[in-house]
Formats: sequence, structure tokens, C-alpha cells
Amino acid sequence: MNQLMRFTRVHGDSKVAPFVAILVILTALASLGNLLMPQDSIFYVSTYTITLLGKYLCYAMLALAVDVIWGYCGILSLGHGAFFALGGYGMGMYLMRQIGDRGVYGNPELPDFMVFLNWTELPWFWYGFDQFWFAMLMVLLIPGTLAFIFGWLAFRSRVTGVYLSIMTQALTYALLLAFFRNEMGFGGNNGLTDFKDILGFDLQSDNTRVALFATTAFLLGLTFIISHKILKSRMGKVIVAIRDGESRARFLGYRTERYKVWLFVYSAMIAGIAGALYVPQVGIINPGEFSPLNSIEIVIWVAVGGRGTLIGAIVGALLVNYAKTKFTAIMPDGWLFALGAMFVLVTLFLPQGLVGLFNKFKGNKPDNNAGSHALEPKATEDAKA
Repeated sequence: MNQLMRFTRVHGDSKVAPFVAILVILTALASLGNLLMPQDSIFYVSTYTITLLGKYLCYAMLALAVDVIWGYCGILSLGHGAFFALGGYGMGMYLMRQIGDRGVYGNPELPDFMVFLNWTELPWFWYGFDQFWFAMLMVLLIPGTLAFIFGWLAFRSRVTGVYLSIMTQALTYALLLAFFRNEMGFGGNNGLTDFKDILGFDLQSDNTRVALFATTAFLLGLTFIISHKILKSRMGKVIVAIRDGESRARFLGYRTERYKVWLFVYSAMIAGIAGALYVPQVGIINPGEFSPLNSIEIVIWVAVGGRGTLIGAIVGALLVNYAKTKFTAIMPDGWLFALGAMFVLVTLFLPQGLVGLFNKFKGNKPDNNAGSHALEPKATEDAKA
């Protein structure tokens, strides 16, 4: 039986407290550097930099969502960009409702794009988005519901591997085509933009920008802690067992599709939160966020940092997007080739990513027996379910 349980391996145990401490310190320093330091000071952090850092942290949360489902459960999703975009549209609809009569056409009820398209009344699915609490509920509920329906159908049918990846990519591409249509009522090709304020605070204000950045950092830290607790729990060990040998876990009596659906929904909700935080900081959401290329890029972030480590996904997202910001200015036409080459090199020479390389230099060995006793007591109970 001990040999049977060796497949429940967990790579790269994360250090929660140091990461959270570093995140809090850097967030505080950047925020104070923007609000308190004069612009001619070397310690001054510009509002542009604050916004850029906030965007990076949103991407880090999105990478964390993908790592939870791919690194720990072995489900390679190429459609998490869809959940990210749906969360962004939820926030964007709220921000559009806050514009009121300050839009170009001065209509207190209809967004400008609806007036331009000669719409006479607000669509039913826009009702309630003038309330922040309702919009945030939809940010969680819509991606979570879509993930539940998709996951329940796919996992019950035991669709795995490349077939599942293709299906997730097809899902996000279908949503891309749908949201491009003006008839959908989401702004068509132009999407939603020209936001004014959030919760009554001016979005162009330095204080608001810093508050959004700090909120993003806080929620990133919170989702990191929650994810770590889940994946270190008994349930997390079962999830890793499913990743390393689903047929054996099923043989022991576990309803593996239930664990996979639950984790897929949880991951989609994290992606939705990241999208909702992203929109007020960048000022726009359009169908381009559904692009399958975006979802593939997320996978590259996780692979570069080190999948199955949580911290690796965050580090990979931050480093790759920082490099993207720098190199797109230098070689805008060649960045995608550089990104592809980076993924190939990491796959060939750093299969465990940068975190794996760091652990190798430190002499850390993966805990090959982690979760080795997680399955036996529970198997009988799940077999009865």
C-alpha cells in the first residue's frame, strides 16, 4: 500500500509568512512613496508605476488560479482568460452604471454605446449592476457557475489531457466571438471604458490608484494563504493524488470528479476576482481579453515560475510581465517569438521552473511522501457516497 501511495507527491512547499511579509512591506513602501514623497525625490513612486504594479499583481492572482488547477490537480486549462474577462466585465458594468449623465450623450440610464446603437432601454442583465455588492457577487457567481457547468459535464465524462485543454480553449474562443457582437449588449469590439469613479472615488485620483493597488495586494495575499491552506489540507493531498494517479484514486473509492469540479470552480472565482481588480486600474475591458493567446500566456507564466508551488506562479507572472513591458518597447514585433522561446527553454532545461532551480541550489528535495496516508481512511466513506 505504501508503494501505491507514493504518487501523492507535492513539489516545492511554499513559505507563507515570508511571502506575505514581503508583499505587505513592498506594498506599503510603494504606496507611501507615491503619497508622501515629493516628485523630485529618489524615493518617489509615480502613479503610472503604481498602476503598472497593480496590473502585475492582478496577473499574479490569475497565475495563482491556473497553478491551483494545473500544478496541483494536473488539469491544463487554456480557458482561464475567459473567467478573468467575465470578472472584468462584471466590474466594468458596475463602473459604466456609475457614469450616469456624465457620458458623452448625457443619458442617465443608458451607457454611451447603447445610445449610439439606438437602444431605448437597459437590457435586463444590466439590472442590479448599479450596486457594488451585486456586481461583486456576479464577479464570483458568473465565472463560478460557468466553471461548474463546464467542469461537471467534462469531468463526469472523464475528459482529460489534451482533449480537455482544447475544450477549454474552444470555450474562451466562443465567448470571444460572442462578446464581439454589438447585439450582446457589452460594447462590442470597443468593450467598456471611460470609467469615472468607483464607490464615489475618482478613478484618476492618486489616492484611489494607491487604494486599488493595496486592495489587489491584500487579496493576492489572502487568496495565496487560502489556497495554501486548502492544498496542505487532507483534501489537498487527495487532489495531488488525483493529479498523479486518478485511476488509482478512483479505485480507492474517491469520487474524483467532485474534487476536480470543486477546485475548478474555486480557481475560476480567483480568476474572476483578478479580472474585477484589473479593470478599474487599466480603465478598459474588451473582448480581446477572451483571446486564447492570453490563456496560453498564463500557462507560460506558471511554467516559468514553477507549477505546483503557488509562489512560483506568482514569481513567473511578475517576471514575465515585467520583461514584456520592457521588451515590447525594444522589439515589439519579436516579443511573441521571445516568449515562445522562453517557454521551450524552460520546458527542456527547467521543468520545475525558477522555483525548482532555486530549491535545487539550496539542496531542497521534494517531499515524495507528502499525502501518502491521506487516502486510506477516507476511501471507504467516499465509496459509500
